[in-house]
Amino acid sequence: MKVRIEYTYQTPKGVTAAFTSEDMEASKALFIVEDIRKMGRMKNVVFVDSHEHTWSLKELRKQMEEIQTEPHDITVYFDGGFDLETSHSGLGCAIYYQQNNTFYRLRKNAMVEELCSNNEAEYAALHLALVELERLDVHHLPVSFYGDSQVVVNQLMGEWPCYEEELTKWADRIENKMNQLGVIPEYKHISRKKNREADRLAGQALKGMEITSKKELAE
Repeated sequence: MKVRIEYTYQTPKGVTAAFTSEDMEASKALFIVEDIRKMGRMKNVVFVDSHEHTWSLKELRKQMEEIQTEPHDITVYFDGGFDLETSHSGLGCAIYYQQNNTFYRLRKNAMVEELCSNNEAEYAALHLALVELERLDVHHLPVSFYGDSQVVVNQLMGEWPCYEEELTKWADRIENKMNQLGVIPEYKHISRKKNREADRLAGQALKGMEITSKKELAE
């Protein structure tokens, strides 16, 4: 969760000035505010998140305490593949997150029959990951999404136009789900080699191997 700090600085003689910080992680913002408050010259401090929601110091402290008990620091790898011979698609996602000071990896795949292209399968794999995030009760948090499809990543980032009707429907469906969950996405295109885990899950789905697993990881 990223926020910016807005506050008024007041000198001992009563001269005031308003300051606004850059966006930063909420934990860092709290640390900075606590440090500045030691001087006794910070007034009217608030924190503003990416949705322009305003938090008081007390509210943000409570929110950060609650976040520790919920899934956070989330990274998602997704991949999809389409088999021309069978017209089946394999979807795979691997989700890494932290909860209660413990690191976890969740893996999920699925085989579907109603898609018509590899690009559709890539979008569907990302949507599968969002469904899993919803089951984890992830909400109002930044999430990093890594995929090896330049089409999907660049279209969702707004870098490439989307002319195909079916892909536009998928993009809208994903955006609506993001908004529903309050997820703040960060997309990054990676090589297929770096996306090997999600690629393997998608391939296993095409072979009829259904996988749903959750594993505790060492730091």
